[in-house]
Order: sequence, then structure tokens, then C-alpha cells
Amino acid sequence: VKVKIPFGNKYLDAIFSVPEKKSRYGVILTHGAGGDMNFPHLVSLAAYLASHGVLCLRFTCKGLNIAYRTKAFKTVVEYVKLSEDYKLLGVFLAGRSMGSRAAASVIRHLSQEDDDDFIQGLVCLSYPLHRPKLQSKLRDEDLLFIRCPVLFLSGSADEMCEKQLLEGVASKMKAPKKIYWIDKANHGMAVKGRTTDDVMEEINAQVFSWLRENIELEHK
Repeated sequence: VKVKIPFGNKYLDAIFSVPEKKSRYGVILTHGAGGDMNFPHLVSLAAYLASHGVLCLRFTCKGLNIAYRTKAFKTVVEYVKLSEDYKLLGVFLAGRSMGSRAAASVIRHLSQEDDDDFIQGLVCLSYPLHRPKLQSKLRDEDLLFIRCPVLFLSGSADEMCEKQLLEGVASKMKAPKKIYWIDKANHGMAVKGRTTDDVMEEINAQVFSWLRENIELEHK
């Protein structure tokens, strides 16, 4: 279901992937610095979640300014929260690369403003912990404030997320967290000798099983 979400004086393009049975929980998903909501990994994950009973909304927000992206993500969360069509008990925020930074920032902001439990957790696909070869400056400030469960899915060869550094940040986090490493994958989740579909199947299954652990989803 295609929707346009009001954002300031414009609209954000978004698509709901709707499960057959009514879903009590949803996932809001956005893309990285390049691309849009039709980035293959997002399309694949949204379709997988919907087919397993989880409502998924993916949206496009262009722009390389993290504050702008965060504001847009927050607007989408409010939109879903007030939706009459899909009355959800809660949502998980998910993003790829820069989109996961925006998601983390939204959760930090909202947790300081209100204490309702609408946001259930955070899924970070290829979280960009640092710029390539710039390991001294970590983008970890939002992560350390988050209290809800967090799942990181990163490639073990991600040039923007060195394994030991992410594990170090995770050890300082107060939130319940899990890191799942995709063996030999780079920042774009490409692995030599494996197809994109094959890698996505692994990622999608991990995301869903983690979601299921965090909410008792009605099994089909």
C-alpha cells in the first residue's frame, strides 16, 4: 500500500507491506545515504517480514544531513502511531547504514521526551560506526543512551564498522543487544561467492527471529 506522509511542506514516499493477518507490531525501515526505499535489501526484508506476519513500512528520505533524516524518521513514527488503518501496539525502528543512525537518534530523542512503550527496539543493518579508515571518531553517542533492545547486523569485513570497535561499543551499552556478523560481508553486505539473495535470506531470517524473541508473535 503506497502512502504519502506529510513532512513540513512536502511529503515522504512510503510503502506498507501488509501481512494477511492483522499485525500487532510493525517495523519502520529506511535506507542509507544513497538510494531510496526501493533499495533491494529493504524490499527483500519488508516482503519477508510481511509474509511472516509483521507489518512493515519503508520510506524514502533523501538528504545527507543526519538531523534532517532523524526529523523525518520521527514524523513517520508519529504517523504510524496515529494510524487508524493499522492500530499497532508497538514498532521496531530499522535502518540501513545512515538510516540506522537516524533510527538510533530518533529513539534517543523520543526516550527523553516520553516514556510510552511504542518503540520496542532497534535494528541496525550495516551501522556506520566510523568513516572508512577513520576509526578514531566513533558515531556511538546515541547508542549509549538507548535502553530498548538493539540488533546489529554487520559484515565482518565492513570498512565502516570494525568488528572489535562495535563489540567495544556494545559492551558499554545499557540496552539488551545482539550482534550478528555476516561472514566476510562488506558495508554493502556483498560477500564474494554468495548471491545477494542468499545473503539477504540469512539477514531476513536473523531479523525475524530476533523480533520474535522480543515480541511473542502469533505464529502462523
